[in-house]
Amino acid sequence: MIRGWVEADVPHGSAVMLPDGQMFGRVLWPGNTFEPIDCISVAGDDLHFWYADVGGAELPSFVASHAQAFDVGTIERLRRLSVAVIGASGTGSPLIEQLVRLGVGELLIVDDDGMEERNVNRILNSTKKDALDGRSKVDVLADAIERADLGTRVIRIKKNLWDRDVVRAVAQCDVVFGCMDTVDGRYLLNALAAYYTLPYFDVGVRLVADSQRESGSNIREICGTVHYIRPGRSSLMSRGLFSMKQVAAAGLRRNDPAAHDRQVRDGYIAGVQANRPAVISVNMFAAALAVDEFLARLHPFREEPNNNYAAVTFSLASMELICDPEEGICEILGGKVGMGDVAPLLGVMELAERRTA
Repeated sequence: MIRGWVEADVPHGSAVMLPDGQMFGRVLWPGNTFEPIDCISVAGDDLHFWYADVGGAELPSFVASHAQAFDVGTIERLRRLSVAVIGASGTGSPLIEQLVRLGVGELLIVDDDGMEERNVNRILNSTKKDALDGRSKVDVLADAIERADLGTRVIRIKKNLWDRDVVRAVAQCDVVFGCMDTVDGRYLLNALAAYYTLPYFDVGVRLVADSQRESGSNIREICGTVHYIRPGRSSLMSRGLFSMKQVAAAGLRRNDPAAHDRQVRDGYIAGVQANRPAVISVNMFAAALAVDEFLARLHPFREEPNNNYAAVTFSLASMELICDPEEGICEILGGKVGMGDVAPLLGVMELAERRTA
């Protein structure tokens, strides 16, 4: 009926919501062919994924123990999910390892860096030879996943996130984890999650050590935060992690390091600390917190609703776990939810399609 009103031979979709919130739908394609919608997902405080074909798949035996905790339905959803992990080093490596052992169906790993000897202390399954050979971090992790042979499909993307093809590939996933230090990269992932209506888990770690003392280094703080960003609500910017001015400065540093250094010297931009201390046990703690946060939203198990845990911060110096609730709407991205493919991509001129004359 609607297609008749539109008077155009284009696809039309319809969906039905049941009293318990579950949804299913179908699409009317040109030629009067109906096809079910494969999956309908909701990226809210809880994560919902409803599939056209339910159950029936045989689960591998290695997931039996955590199926007892999270029920078979949750494990079946994990086996269907496509998860993007941006950053394959400090927190990305142990996070990827956990997702594989949980039985996630597909992992898309994005990182354009090669191995260095200083990375071996925190990238699981890496060796000193990998560093000497300068192997890509993505290949080191992906090869280990394929050797494990637990059924997880791996998509290797050895490129920077600031690439149109990479953005489009990440946009096709179901869940996104950000394991990056760069301000501009975290902003881009936040924007991607809004435009394509994806749940986004941001993982950050900060270890502050003062090595000026004669007696050796003095650890002042070991902390980290897992932010859950749901489309249409607050963002990393509205939560005060960084400003758009800092995003612009980081973009200048990435595209024109010389110009960035001049502005730092002239006092226009604050300097950026590089090569912060990294400890594998701290990274694994943060990665485990992020994966548990993901599981808590896929299969709610906490005493309080997930809305109370928009951000979870840990401090190993004071042995505290601090939780902040979801509040407010981001003025920058609040109106961009579900816009999908636009020109320029994500509203960023750097990702605009370049046409040749």
